[in-house]
Amino acid sequence: MTLRALLAVLATVLACLALWQLEGQRRGVDIASFTVSDTPVTRYAMAGADGPVVVIAHGFAGSRQMMQAYTLDLARAGYRVWAFDFEGHGRNRVPMSGDVNSLDGTTRLLMAQTGRVVRAAVAQEAWAGEVALLGHSMATDIIIRTALEEDRVGPVVAISAFSQAVTETEPDTLLLITGAWEAGLRGFAREAVEMVTPGAGEGQTVQAGAVTRRAVVAPLAEHVAVLHSRLGRAEAIAWLDAAYGRVSDVAVRATGPWFLALMFAIVALAAPLARLLPQRAPPARKAMRSRQFVLVVLVPALLAPLLAVQVETRLLPVLVADYLALHLALYGVCQMAFLWVMGRRPEGLRPVAVLALLVWGLGVFGFALDRYGANFWPTPERLAIIMALSLGAVPFMLADAVLARGALLWQRLASRSGFILSLALAILLDTERLFFLAMIAPVILLFFLIYGLMGRWVAARAGATSVGVALGLILAWALGVSFPLFAPGVTG
Repeated sequence: MTLRALLAVLATVLACLALWQLEGQRRGVDIASFTVSDTPVTRYAMAGADGPVVVIAHGFAGSRQMMQAYTLDLARAGYRVWAFDFEGHGRNRVPMSGDVNSLDGTTRLLMAQTGRVVRAAVAQEAWAGEVALLGHSMATDIIIRTALEEDRVGPVVAISAFSQAVTETEPDTLLLITGAWEAGLRGFAREAVEMVTPGAGEGQTVQAGAVTRRAVVAPLAEHVAVLHSRLGRAEAIAWLDAAYGRVSDVAVRATGPWFLALMFAIVALAAPLARLLPQRAPPARKAMRSRQFVLVVLVPALLAPLLAVQVETRLLPVLVADYLALHLALYGVCQMAFLWVMGRRPEGLRPVAVLALLVWGLGVFGFALDRYGANFWPTPERLAIIMALSLGAVPFMLADAVLARGALLWQRLASRSGFILSLALAILLDTERLFFLAMIAPVILLFFLIYGLMGRWVAARAGATSVGVALGLILAWALGVSFPLFAPGVTG
């Protein structure tokens, strides 16, 4: 057996093992999706479960899928769990609206949405007790404020929390879980505990009268990894068990490492599968000379933001999406023009290669991501946004693929870094309007890391043009499903 065949077998085994572990989290749990008013909801519960009701809310740019590690563990512990998508997020087709800077604006609307889900859960489950709320990041402020206004809400679990509504007496039963690498949010959690007992620290449960509060730290976790922390999930179950006088016997399993293993295996399998494509790619050109390379990267990186910020772009109902489409288009067209003049031009298009990369990148990788990690399927409203984004993403990725073909490793890294710095320049030029571009940078980096590898293997067989077109469409898709929908009248 050759080394390549051995690696393919190992990747397949890893994928199967990861699937077995991830599906093990779901075994025995009844999962049903429906809507409450216009809000998409998924109910998780063991067959015949009659435990307390828990409503779970995700953070900004998140979805129900991102909360699955907590959701499934609580369901296996006997709780009846309702997870929902906020307006503008996941598969919720209703855009976010209101003033995002006002408590009486977007915050109030999301609180009302949370309240509707709570009341629907109480009615459908015929639950006579208090409902627990669990939320992450943005949702922590929403659920804490909701807890203060809804009579049926009891214990609260706030992950990566910040809320000015927290006082020394409210909410009265609050667990704060924070990642070890979230320094600022850890500080807030400590302050919330010290409001009750001065000098109290992380890992201590403090009480004063009817108030019970605890702050814990999830090791080796940042703002996303905290959602898979085994310690955090065990603390959440123990906290709710104590609040409801229950004892749960459930094993908290690893999810984050197995999810990453599955994603790694899918990417790794793209290499042997790419070799099944007909060899149609011309030989790779020699690496570009340093002076030419600097020109091809630096000019688009400066020119795109300088031109794009001059255009008032408020056409697409997604956060900074219209600006990003314009930035991508200007960057790609400018870079492609330089490459063309230098004799580095796209080869012929190979439809089979485009289709293969789309099927593997969107179908296989996308399905796994959507099932185990985060929403990846667009609502009908987002399809038009994806099409608009592709007008910029396709020329951008086409230029990137042509530049990367035959480039040295440092050149590929530098060219992708040039685009990130270009986005940073745009933020500096118009911080008020484009601040949220900072949230897109990690998505772009992950895209280059994951899909850039897949594209490199396909390009070796089919050439840069097919890869550029396919990756442009995938990039537009990834951006189009990742960020919240906003109503035209939203202010902030």
